[in-house]
Amino acid sequence: MQDRDGHDHFDAERRLQRSVASVLRIIHAAQAERQAPPVRAARQHLGQIYRATRLARAKERLSAS
Repeated sequence: MQDRDGHDHFDAERRLQRSVASVLRIIHAAQAERQAPPVRAARQHLGQIYRATRLARAKERLSAS
């Protein structure tokens, strides 16, 4: 099916589908990487440090007031 400008809507739809499929593959790969044991352990460790830092700052604010 073509519009007045001669653009093929079916080709555009196929390109969009391929693009979406490609993005979904990238997202899946990123999620799998995040769940890999070394990455997961590092993320958990950084999360613990972040929570400990927030707790220490909150204690400092409470003791200062």
